Amino acid sequence: MNKLAQWILDCCRDLAKFTEEPGRITRTFLSPPMKQAHAFLGSWMEEIGMRVSLDAAGNLRALYGREDAPRLIIGSHLDTVPNAGAFDGILGVALGIAMAELQPDLALEVIGFSEEEGVRFGVPFIGSKAVTGELDQALLARTDAHGISVTEAIRAFGLNLAELPAARFSPHAIGYFEFHIEQGPVLESLCLPLGVVEAIAGQSRWTVGFTGQANHAGTTPMNLRRDALVSAARWILNVESYAAAVPGLVATVGALTVSPNAGNVIPGEVRASLDVRHPDDAVRLHAVREILAKAPAEAIERLNQSAVRMDEALTTALADAVGPGAHRMTSGAGHDAMIFAPHLPSTMLFLRSPGGISHHPDEAVLLEDVEAALIAGARFIETLGAVHA
Repeated sequence: MNKLAQWILDCCRDLAKFTEEPGRITRTFLSPPMKQAHAFLGSWMEEIGMRVSLDAAGNLRALYGREDAPRLIIGSHLDTVPNAGAFDGILGVALGIAMAELQPDLALEVIGFSEEEGVRFGVPFIGSKAVTGELDQALLARTDAHGISVTEAIRAFGLNLAELPAARFSPHAIGYFEFHIEQGPVLESLCLPLGVVEAIAGQSRWTVGFTGQANHAGTTPMNLRRDALVSAARWILNVESYAAAVPGLVATVGALTVSPNAGNVIPGEVRASLDVRHPDDAVRLHAVREILAKAPAEAIERLNQSAVRMDEALTTALADAVGPGAHRMTSGAGHDAMIFAPHLPSTMLFLRSPGGISHHPDEAVLLEDVEAALIAGARFIETLGAVHA
């Protein structure tokens, strides 16, 4: 497994060269570098006897085994955030191809999704939504910064929009499996190479407004000020303390817009982002209500995304494949698995992220962890193969 694990890491680093920005890894939905990524991975897929195709949403797909046989879908994404690392998404696709190279007794369909991050069109999961039949007209009409719609981007890439219904997953599919880097510090803190994902946290996103009175910083006494930024700062501290007291809850204020944003003017208005996540939607929504109750009345909801649980039977089989004491965990980030879970039994395997770093050029993966993932994945597929023989 060592040689194959090294090949996987080399593959991810080679794919990093296909970018829209020289010196930085940036590869967005249906951009020219995506064609290079398709050609590179497609060559590997064909070398091991997989049947390779590109669907109408630009998802790279390859089948190992008979067309009419029960198949496990293994997927992750090929697009990146701006100035990304080399492994987010891409590692999962490479590990999927490696599973086919091991020639299991189960048909596999490996999918490199064309889009998961939502960078180009402001909405995520275009690739996986096409495969699950959720890519509707509203999404197709979305435009990027240049006014190009998703429909126009698909056509410009040389794809036929009329073939989009054929992108739906096969009725022979028995489940969905995704390898992914953790993108966080939990596994490293536990000195564990792998983690079995049992749920993907629900998310709430809001914009919260604070209104004060802009005024001269030198002539307005402290006791006569209405400083919107001070009000926001006090509320942010409350967000931090509240979340720290609720097990499993994370809450973040990550963006501030201050007006008039001048060094010698008391801030008159502040707009703050709020991101709240928890695997239990009831806990998450209660937390949002409590947090917003301590803020001014002006708050606008941007996202209310429900938590998604992975399939218990598949998750148990995956934990057994990892071995005794397999760590079960929640994913705080969204993944393509959450799009598949309502349609197919789904499960995920996390690999340790050294330093907990992701969405950054310093993103890394350990060779021994890739080996561990190969072994666990092969055992998992062997178990499913025996069930569906």
